[in-house]
Amino acid sequence: MRETKHLTLLHSNDMHGDFLEENRDGVRTGGLARLSGYVNQVRETDESVIYVIAGDMFRGSIIDSEYLGLSTIELVNLLNPDVACIGNHEVDYGIAHLLFLEKCARFPIINANLFVTLNNTRLFTPFLNVNVNGMKVLFIGILTEEVMASTKSEKVIGTFINVDEAAREVAVICDNYRTKDTDITVLLTHIGIEEDRKLAELLPKELGVDFIIGGHSHTWMEKPEIVNGIPIVQAYTGTDLIGRFDITYDPEQKVIKTWNWQNVMINEHTAEIDPVMEELIGRYKNETDIKYRRVVTRLKRKLTHPSRIEETEMGNLYADMLQDESSFDLMIIGTGSIRKPELGPIVEYQDMLENTPFDDALWMLSASGPQLKQMITHIFRDDAWEGHTEFYQYSKGMKIRYRKSTHEFEELSFHGKPVEEYDQITFAIQNYHYTNFTEFFGVDFEEIKKNFKPRMVATSVNNIIEEYLSSHPGLDGKVEGRIEILD
Repeated sequence: MRETKHLTLLHSNDMHGDFLEENRDGVRTGGLARLSGYVNQVRETDESVIYVIAGDMFRGSIIDSEYLGLSTIELVNLLNPDVACIGNHEVDYGIAHLLFLEKCARFPIINANLFVTLNNTRLFTPFLNVNVNGMKVLFIGILTEEVMASTKSEKVIGTFINVDEAAREVAVICDNYRTKDTDITVLLTHIGIEEDRKLAELLPKELGVDFIIGGHSHTWMEKPEIVNGIPIVQAYTGTDLIGRFDITYDPEQKVIKTWNWQNVMINEHTAEIDPVMEELIGRYKNETDIKYRRVVTRLKRKLTHPSRIEETEMGNLYADMLQDESSFDLMIIGTGSIRKPELGPIVEYQDMLENTPFDDALWMLSASGPQLKQMITHIFRDDAWEGHTEFYQYSKGMKIRYRKSTHEFEELSFHGKPVEEYDQITFAIQNYHYTNFTEFFGVDFEEIKKNFKPRMVATSVNNIIEEYLSSHPGLDGKVEGRIEILD
């Protein structure tokens, strides 16, 4: 009987500084120490194990932002992945700082399509061969421009524009570096599930891509999606889950005989805590607690933000706080700018900062009625319901009833009046959305600027949020039907 080999391929994505375990329905769940315990346990019991991270290790916690990602690199060094790819939040602290952090990493970071535009020099190693138990696994890192909005101000940095060019780059690497010794080929991507599907469709079978392990869209998956014969997987977000492939490989025929994939819950029933990791996290937490554990406010009750593609309690509250007593009519806040699924009733300073970690300036603009309708139509395009495009929450007065099946508004009104052709509505957005206006809202930014010269009305969103929270105890937020999605 021909001898086969077994490979366990573990993967995480979009951990976003989710370092601490939580009590979920009486079960201690997640946290980097318990995730590390699971990885260590598998490495001890299985003969051939590879662990990979598909982007976005950074952002989301005080421990990460206080040390500008250096704490995250040190913690992930202990986690000891075999390879990681770049995610969009890896560039939040700037490309130069990311290159510094890469030097601090004791694990390989790959990306095939970030480059210096002046001479087309790649910033990172594009691929990595991992050898385990006589098997050679080729990993290729992919990040397309759609998730690179944070680098728009860094003019010397570029990336391939779309998945078509990314597919061509995969072909270049496979044609040049996928040899007869390569056993398994894996794309490690951070482009979102919809772009992963498009990429898979573009890959000829002759390239020999076996799996796509993705990230960015925080997709919950109970089973892989098979597109063009290629399984696509994600492990949601945070550290509550880890993806796991169990692969049987025939080295003589050089084929994968069988594979099985599952998302494994990380909790007290499935994993022990890694005490070394727990100690290091504790050191960082003690330092940040001294600085950030003070009470800012007490909300009326615990507020929720369960989804990126619907109106939420927290979304309404935060939009209203930023619009209150302002010089603009409407606040439009990115749903992804609010990071916690729930907040309160006691809100400490670190809770506040972790909930809105992307502290930037606020810009006021003006849109005509048709322009505002076009903006919201673009936001509500079909891709939005996958959860990987920009989605927004609106301050009080806005009423949107939209039917997905017909792509039409059944109501678009502001303070009880239909939005009309000759209306001019001033609105505010954060700097990130201002910098990427045309891409995120589908309206030519030059046309918007003709209505009203954009004006920065605040230098720090969190300055406004902290002052409002601290001076208005007992705040509440309710879902009021500002956004109604029909069908």
